[in-house]
Amino acid sequence: MVRIGQRGPEIFPLVLGGNVFGWTAGRPASFAILDAFRAAVPAGQPIMIDTAEGYSSWVPGNDGYESERIIGEWIAARGPKHVLVATKTGGHRDHRNLDPDRVRAAIDGSLERLGVESIDLYWAHYDDEHVSLAEQVAVFGELVASGKAKRIGLSNYTPERLRAWIEEASRQEQELPIAFQPHYNLVHRNDVEDHVVPIAEEHGIGLLPYYALASGFLAGKYRERVEAGASPRAAGASKYATPQGLAIVDELERIGNAHGASVAATALAWLRAQPTVAAPIASASRAEQVADLVASATLSLTVEDLAVLDKVSTWTP
Repeated sequence: MVRIGQRGPEIFPLVLGGNVFGWTAGRPASFAILDAFRAAVPAGQPIMIDTAEGYSSWVPGNDGYESERIIGEWIAARGPKHVLVATKTGGHRDHRNLDPDRVRAAIDGSLERLGVESIDLYWAHYDDEHVSLAEQVAVFGELVASGKAKRIGLSNYTPERLRAWIEEASRQEQELPIAFQPHYNLVHRNDVEDHVVPIAEEHGIGLLPYYALASGFLAGKYRERVEAGASPRAAGASKYATPQGLAIVDELERIGNAHGASVAATALAWLRAQPTVAAPIASASRAEQVADLVASATLSLTVEDLAVLDKVSTWTP
């Protein structure tokens, strides 16, 4: 198990992403994925599921609360033990704001849909520069003080705003974020490593990276560019099919073969080994994909493996 930062809970070192629930995975498939994840992790080890009130509001015909509803229905049906739920506010198509009254209403809605008494980790999904950091800090601190959220985290804030939030929370003597959620993987490194990791190291914040597999590219699924509309994720993933991107996948495949591991598991293991990373967030659209994700949590790459992947993925402007 790993601890999220210096002040967070201990969890299994892979967080299951809930962004696909109600999108590329319907209710039966989502239940199967959740069942497979809980069953694959040793009994007694807490698992974390990451979702948001906005998943999946980008899909025509969806209202944006599908993922939370499905997870809540699964919790009610299965009564699983040692499950931590993280969810977010500020990213719904109709509610991309952090107005304090909206945040208060948002967490009440999430609690109802998830069927839990408290959110284990409540994220500000996106920054809202129309709401002062003083107000943001105060309302998220209020949620923790009330017991509606146990801990808070920030997602998609710039490094400057992340540092400013921490400074404001310290000034107010309010709850500090235990975690930060950045876009971070082998084909998207520099911003996080140059500007976020130093802040995380200084303040004991754990990183839970999203797009850990670059929308499937780092699973070796897309070796060439495809036309938009080929699948919900293919066009976005295949943009990484550059000479360097393909060289990264080739090395992941070679190293993975040496360990009896998949390309995806190897990519996640590299990410897990990076400074301040507590656990990558990765999603599966089918239950049979879960085994690869779980395998990454126990895959130990050698110093030489990590050096090779660092070298092939280094990007210089």
